[in-house]
Amino acid sequence: MSKKKTAAEKPKSKIRDFFESVLIAFVIAAFIISFVVQAFKIPSGSMIPTLLIGDHLFVNKFIYGVKIPFFRKTIIPVTDPGRGDVIVFIFPQDRSKDFIKRVIGLPGDTIEMKNKKIYINNQAYDDPHGVYTDPVILPAEASPRDNFGPLTVPEDSYFVMGDNRDHSLDSRFWGFVEQKDVLGKAFIIYWSWDSEDKSVRLERLAGLIK
Repeated sequence: MSKKKTAAEKPKSKIRDFFESVLIAFVIAAFIISFVVQAFKIPSGSMIPTLLIGDHLFVNKFIYGVKIPFFRKTIIPVTDPGRGDVIVFIFPQDRSKDFIKRVIGLPGDTIEMKNKKIYINNQAYDDPHGVYTDPVILPAEASPRDNFGPLTVPEDSYFVMGDNRDHSLDSRFWGFVEQKDVLGKAFIIYWSWDSEDKSVRLERLAGLIK
């Protein structure tokens, strides 16, 4: 009788082990996505030439601290975003979207732009990543693209810009990014697809984002 019972239990045991393995894998994956790393796809040209449309990258979510999902409250602080970091964040004007930009202004900084030249705390900013392709300079009355400020970055907030300065919807237009809305730091490209040539950009794979 006991032998029959044991034989009958074996299939159940295998099924149970399978579902337990799936559950454990799901929990681990959920933990990684929530706290460690997240994949992100570049949908626009606002970060050209650093990032191209079709680049797929990984975002380090742990580097700026562990946050409680949904509540966006940091429970384990690690470090803060630094000037020049490429960050992914929740878009303030539409929280269903994630944006990617470069940090230009830190909390307490005074940011100003004069004829496409950035000034931080009244000092000209050495802008190694910014690219300007439109020779036209727009007055502040027409657009904040080329002339704006001065503005002071609030506490626990950041001023961000796309590297493709003349073609980026960023803090010049909609304001600051709050610390709690920063999802992580972009650090490596794992895939890049050129939709025009229908080909993989092999030279971009495994490229570190600077």
